[in-house]
Amino acid sequence: MAITAEGLIQLGYKPEIDFSLQNDGGDTYIKSWMSGDAQPTQSQIEAGAVAWKTAYDAKAYSRSRAKEYPSIADQLDDIYHNGIDAWKATIKTTKDKYPKP
Repeated sequence: MAITAEGLIQLGYKPEIDFSLQNDGGDTYIKSWMSGDAQPTQSQIEAGAVAWKTAYDAKAYSRSRAKEYPSIADQLDDIYHNGIDAWKATIKTTKDKYPKP
């Protein structure tokens, strides 16, 4: 693996405040470390990246739902014209398509 911003973010560091990364065509490296904390090791950063990816993948259903839900304006229009139960049925279709794990 490699050093990634996601791994450092997972460890609680902020880009451009605590660190900056650079890639000159090879491996990405920490260009500057500005945090008052000791710089984490590559293995710590890699473990953070794995944890970040696991959390990101666990929310795939949420990102898929967000793409398919009608706009808020359309949802409010649906409620106004068809009532809450019809709106719930519309939303349930997407929730059923992309269930929470």
